[in-house]
Amino acid sequence: MDHAPAAQFLGTRLRHLLDLLESDLARVYTDLGLPGFRPRYTPVIRLIHTRGPHSIRDLADTIGVTHSAISQTVNQMRRDGLVHLHPGPDARTRIVHLTDHAHTLLPTLDAEWTATTAAAHDLDAELPHPLTTLVDAALRALHDKPLRDRVHHHLRTPT
Repeated sequence: MDHAPAAQFLGTRLRHLLDLLESDLARVYTDLGLPGFRPRYTPVIRLIHTRGPHSIRDLADTIGVTHSAISQTVNQMRRDGLVHLHPGPDARTRIVHLTDHAHTLLPTLDAEWTATTAAAHDLDAELPHPLTTLVDAALRALHDKPLRDRVHHHLRTPT
C-alpha cells in the first residue's frame, strides 16, 4: 500500500479512521445484545438521562454537532423507540425525552461508555500525540480559521 504524506487525502483518511472507530463500536453494541444500536445514540441518551429533556438545538450545541446531524440522529432514535419528541415553547422547537426502553439500556450503555473511555485512553497512550488532544486542537484551529479560508489563501498565493 502506498503511504501518502499526511496532508494528502486528509479527508479520506479521517473518514476511514472514523469508520474504523464507529464500526468497531457498533460491533461492541451487537456483542452486548444491542444489534442495530448506533454509536451516535449514546451521547444523546447519556445527556438526556443526566440533564433531562433537551431541545434538538441544545443537544447539537452541547454535543458539538450540527443541528441537521442531531436532528437526523434523533429521528433515527425515535424510529428505534429510544426517544419521544414533544412540542417546545414555540412551533419550531421539539423537546427530546427518553422512552422507557432507552432507560432499560442505561446500565449497559454506562458500562460500554466506561470501557470505551478507557480504550480511548489506551489508544491515546500508544500514539505519539494523543488523538483526543489533536482533535480538540484541530477543531479549535478550524473554528478560528476555517479550512475554506486556508484553501483560498493558498489559491491566491503564487507557488
